[in-house]
Amino acid sequence: MTTSPYAIPSAGLPAQTALHTGRAVFTEAYAVIPHGVMRDIVTSYLPHWTDTRAWVIARPLSGFSETFSQYIMEVLPGGGSEKPEPDATAEGVLFVVKGEASLTIDGKSHLLTTGGYAFLPPGCAWTLFNKSAAPVSFHWVRKRYEAVEGIELPTAFVANERDTPIRWMPGTDDRWGTTRFVEPTDLRHDMHVNIVTFEPGASIPFEETHVMEHGLYVLEGKAVYRLNRDWVEVEAGDFMWLRAFCPQACYAGGPGRFRYLLYKDVNRHMKLSLR
Repeated sequence: MTTSPYAIPSAGLPAQTALHTGRAVFTEAYAVIPHGVMRDIVTSYLPHWTDTRAWVIARPLSGFSETFSQYIMEVLPGGGSEKPEPDATAEGVLFVVKGEASLTIDGKSHLLTTGGYAFLPPGCAWTLFNKSAAPVSFHWVRKRYEAVEGIELPTAFVANERDTPIRWMPGTDDRWGTTRFVEPTDLRHDMHVNIVTFEPGASIPFEETHVMEHGLYVLEGKAVYRLNRDWVEVEAGDFMWLRAFCPQACYAGGPGRFRYLLYKDVNRHMKLSLR
């Protein structure tokens, strides 16, 4: 049986004798989708994907995520897609949380194992199949790319977080840092999908308030997170969405590391209308 250091959705349903103890919250500024509600009954099936199902945890929606969508994909052995992306203007990031996937980008083959990361620029030709004997689970973050005159399109690449160092924040004594797969100053990219790591007891000791929209999927550990005016407890498998300018802070309170996969929109002028 394949094991993984990262959280994945639970199978089945809670027992009929279970009490309601959920932590799901949906507000005008943020949302929390706890891992316990990501059950089989909320999966979707996607066109041109075989033996595959998806948990949709973020989508463009007025008052919710406005710049991106995010799926947790589960592909059974033999499943996958020859035509995975229906939108030629969409860029994507894949991050494998369990198993292995055979990815082809513009005719070149790659094996994505647990911790594997792939950036897929708009218009690239890619396919993905599970050629192993066990299911593979991965995050798929999608965003409509915002092209800029005079700036070339970003290129596809494949990495693994095991081979990518954590860049510790200045003044934190190496207790809070980010695994960055794209340089922040690379203006070809209009989104970043990184991994943020907190050592036990580490914190964001101020309320970040900024224009970037966030999606945070907790890969490992637990913490108390400040969202707008509320403190919420989060743990491995939970998803948080933060609207632009939603205040946020964090205290990592578990015995081990607290880590999450982070989406944010970056490096573009602000639109001057709501449409």
